[in-house]
Amino acid sequence: MRRAALIVAGGLAIAAALPAPDYPVVRPGVPIRLPADHGAHPAYRTEWWYVTGWLDVPGGRPIGFQVTFFRSRPPIAAGNPSRFAPDQILFAHAALSDPATGRLRHDQRAARAGFGLAEAATGDTDVVIDDWTLRRGADGIFRTRVAGRDFALKLDFAQTQPALLQGEAGYSRKGPSPAQASYYYSLPHLRVTGSIRRGGREEAVTGQAWLDREWSSTLLDPRAVGWDWIGMNLDDGGALTAFRVRDKAGRALWAGGSLRGADGRVVRFGPGDVAFRTARRWRSPRTGAVYPVEQIVTVRLPQGIRRWRIVPMFDDQELDGRGGGGPVYWEGAAQVPGGRGYLELTGYAGPLRL
Repeated sequence: MRRAALIVAGGLAIAAALPAPDYPVVRPGVPIRLPADHGAHPAYRTEWWYVTGWLDVPGGRPIGFQVTFFRSRPPIAAGNPSRFAPDQILFAHAALSDPATGRLRHDQRAARAGFGLAEAATGDTDVVIDDWTLRRGADGIFRTRVAGRDFALKLDFAQTQPALLQGEAGYSRKGPSPAQASYYYSLPHLRVTGSIRRGGREEAVTGQAWLDREWSSTLLDPRAVGWDWIGMNLDDGGALTAFRVRDKAGRALWAGGSLRGADGRVVRFGPGDVAFRTARRWRSPRTGAVYPVEQIVTVRLPQGIRRWRIVPMFDDQELDGRGGGGPVYWEGAAQVPGGRGYLELTGYAGPLRL
């Protein structure tokens, strides 16, 4: 892990001294094409494959999990002839939110793409960092295999609903400028089967998951320090997404999301349709960061205002990704009345820089 982090840090230092590439701009009207867009988009500055969910263990309490692969194109000019040029960097985080311990079990990976060690294929999902993988098979099932220091995941994700295109048909604004946007779609209500290992014991699990896919070149406004985001699989088959991008004073620079009902109809939220209000905070004993782990999210629907109270599975779900080139953030299993999913809180331990 330390070796990989040093390789990444050295590569980025070299890249910083070279001319920046022309990153593609995210624009409205570009259709999402599946399964091709399940694969990587290496010309863009950053993207991620983000899987979160709840696992049911026979005879035990539910467990949350996160598996995330990130791809980043550093500011290095295209066409550098060196095999060691860090033209693509891959990161991965994995975690179990285990109520038996009241903390996260987590691990991470980072590597420069190439040399048979790390790759993000185009055309369909196939992301690899050493022995960590996320792939989509010919049968349409996503499969991940991750082995951390004190846990392991062997999970399969079967799609049960059509892709949910966020924003305007997949063009999702993240700030006041139209260029501050991503291409973004979600796969809610994935059916999970597989096994986990924790404490030296392997256990069969089932559950539900949510996969987010985003790629972008200019995601955040310069004034932004982070965001709050939820993705909730609702018990009736619906799916709730809500987010806000915050400035250093805690004000919303932008907000959005969507609600897909059990009947398949989608309501998309603009900046004035979403509000987050803190109900309770938790202070990390390790970083001192204070996170609004319990919130009330309010959305405006055609039929009126609706509110959900977000309650975490437990408070200590902070993930320190600095050892793998990432940020410190809170990413945890949470639930709302009539649903369960994940809450993400970034920029509370320091401004987030992508």
